[in-house]
Amino acid sequence: MSDRRTEILRAATRVITRRGVRGLRVGELAAEAGVSTSLIYYHFTDRAGILRQTLEFISDRADRYTAERDPGTLPESPRVELEQVLLLELQDTAEVRENSTAWGELRASAVFDPELREELARATHTWVHEIAELLGRAHPAGTAPAHAASAERLTALLEGLSVRWLSGSLPLDHARRLLRDAIAAELRPA
Repeated sequence: MSDRRTEILRAATRVITRRGVRGLRVGELAAEAGVSTSLIYYHFTDRAGILRQTLEFISDRADRYTAERDPGTLPESPRVELEQVLLLELQDTAEVRENSTAWGELRASAVFDPELREELARATHTWVHEIAELLGRAHPAGTAPAHAASAERLTALLEGLSVRWLSGSLPLDHARRLLRDAIAAELRPA
């Protein structure tokens, strides 16, 4: 991806975080990115293209920061890796706050936007599938359908906890504790 295009997507994420999807105006996005509106339309065709590509950008960024490890360090176990991946979505850093806020905004907007709904469904499916694979490694005696159902519950819980944390109705440490408890419950033998 070109540097200019990446900067536009970073700027779109910032604007969505500040103003919401409904508040995203191409002129403001252009000013935020330091480019012309015609360059935005060149790269993204229309507002829907901006939203779809921003969703992909924040998904890729989340993949990156949830995969970060100290060089040469491997997780102690598949369970620890599962916990790390999920808990890294609840970090009090500017990048995670921005990503989580933009993701929540795009998810809420997808209720009213069928095109965005399809993109969001694909991104969510990919995320659930990745978590189901981690669950399978952490609990090899379970079945694929059970892992998929657990992954759906954990990712949905994580999104809800994130919204509550970001809106100030749930302290971050409590959200992280609730998520750890849910992971333990999902990995408990039936």
